[in-house]
Amino acid sequence: MAIIGAIFWGIGGTVSNKLFKDYSIDVNWLVTIRLLIAGLLLLVIPFLGRDRSQIISVWKHKKTAFQLIVFGLIGMLGVQYTYMMSINYGNAAIATLLQNLSPVIIIVYLILRQQSTLTKRDVMIVILSLMGCFFLLTNGSFTQLSVSKLAIFWGLLAGVAAAFYTLYAVKFLKKYSSLIIVGWAMIIGGVTMNFIHPAWQVSFSDLNFKAYLYLAFVIIFGTMIAFWFFIASLQNLLPTETSLLGSLEPLSAVLTTVFWLKEPFGIFQWIGTACTFGMLILLSFNKKTSQDTPPPKKLES
Repeated sequence: MAIIGAIFWGIGGTVSNKLFKDYSIDVNWLVTIRLLIAGLLLLVIPFLGRDRSQIISVWKHKKTAFQLIVFGLIGMLGVQYTYMMSINYGNAAIATLLQNLSPVIIIVYLILRQQSTLTKRDVMIVILSLMGCFFLLTNGSFTQLSVSKLAIFWGLLAGVAAAFYTLYAVKFLKKYSSLIIVGWAMIIGGVTMNFIHPAWQVSFSDLNFKAYLYLAFVIIFGTMIAFWFFIASLQNLLPTETSLLGSLEPLSAVLTTVFWLKEPFGIFQWIGTACTFGMLILLSFNKKTSQDTPPPKKLES
């Protein structure tokens, strides 16, 4: 389930890229429809299970309700919108790899807040991330970028947004089901986006059968099932296992972007990708992890 969830996340980004480039789908509309439908489907799962009461109880306390709205607007909507914008101006491979810089942002934030101390492992992670960024964005050139500046801008923002919702979500996951928090956050983000680009304002006559299949994949497999499967797998996997398997997201995004969409990817960009994977693998080996320690519930993007 962890493998399938991570792979669907990565492929979902590539399929979104296909919709933007070949069918001129508006990024605002796709974010709106994706969040609304996937959020509703995610809430159906606990509704049919034992966590049904939490769907409403999460709104009974004003403080929790306010925090959930903040999480939905800044966390979930923030990371989904910036990620899709980066894909729109670049491609899924670059957007996914830049978004996966969020652990480095979290490390720097915790050190600045004096909630963590700098270790040799942290230094190696930061060095690998910086090397990965340089090679990915320049393809080894010291004079020009190989990626659109807007794609870089939105991709880095996606990393910051992912860091925010990862840190902010901790307070919810101690009390409520991950599916309920993610489901409501998506609905909050989707409803907000509906004021910017209503879900019904789209020219369906411009879409063919393939386009509808791609849309269905992004919403159902690339969002709803990806979140559901990955969250469900956390009940039985160790933190090191979930982190390693989660690295299949950028791998699937890179491979499908290069071999399916035929996007150009230089040798130095492959080196940058390898540096990013090295960073993710290094992150997964936490010295505090124990075989007897149950995996924490967490949210992925």
